[in-house]
Amino acid sequence: MTVGSFAHLTLAFGLLGNVVSFMVFLSPLPTFYKIYKRKSAEGYQSVPYVVGLFSAMLWIYYALLKSNAMLLITINSVGCFIQTFYLCFFIFYAPKKARIESLKLIGLMIVVGFGLIVGLTQFLASGANRVAIVGWICLVFALCVFVAPMGVVRQVIKTKSVEYMPILLSVALTLNAVTWFFYGLLLRDYNIAIPNVLGFTFGILQIILYFVYKNKKPVCDEKLSGIEIKTKAGIEVNTKADEQKIPENKDQEIVDIVKLSAALMCSINPVVAKLDENNNVVDDRLVVEPHVTTIEVAA
Repeated sequence: MTVGSFAHLTLAFGLLGNVVSFMVFLSPLPTFYKIYKRKSAEGYQSVPYVVGLFSAMLWIYYALLKSNAMLLITINSVGCFIQTFYLCFFIFYAPKKARIESLKLIGLMIVVGFGLIVGLTQFLASGANRVAIVGWICLVFALCVFVAPMGVVRQVIKTKSVEYMPILLSVALTLNAVTWFFYGLLLRDYNIAIPNVLGFTFGILQIILYFVYKNKKPVCDEKLSGIEIKTKAGIEVNTKADEQKIPENKDQEIVDIVKLSAALMCSINPVVAKLDENNNVVDDRLVVEPHVTTIEVAA
């Protein structure tokens, strides 16, 4: 294969990687739409977006030190803009405590962390050594990011539920890892290629787990089947939990390309007897009242 063919393949994989990465960057939009409708970011975290911004800035710095990584600069510049927008949006709607914590994290990672990396590599290294050091930092950080979804994988195996692992996102992340792996391989830049081997492996693992457990009954449903609830009115019923209590912020717990693991919780809807104003039972039917953690009974 000629050098020209390699150049065309490198360009093709780089452009495809830009397109797929752009789609992945946009994946948290449903989460922010929910925040906008609620006018509050309470219950959500800014960690994935701070990490995403730090990662994009780090790869831009690495690409600027190299001479042939323009496509890394383009997509990560877009990533910086999108992650900054997410963070500003989050901070605007976040409660005071979450806002302060987010600003501290931004200061720690973006200002101090990234500032130290740039400052130390500029003053203590030069030429090829500087590129190599920054490349290794990018590689290690990327590996840490790709390991993060293991929490979700463990949760799927433990609960036999794929609620926290949507198949489309897993496929997109796998395709993203494949394209950037070949881009790095064709450039002979193993700082780009090696982390994406791990990303591809975890992506395939998530897809396999999805098809294994997609029709499985969640563990907490099995445990809650047949639980008896007794009331003082002498009513004894067997109840079966049909639904799991899923936090509203499950989208962010998944993307957050860092993919933080969320806790799966189940709740039982209590059953009460219907009373009139004098606390007399007026209806033998059972009334389900969700979101109550205690059982009310007739006197």
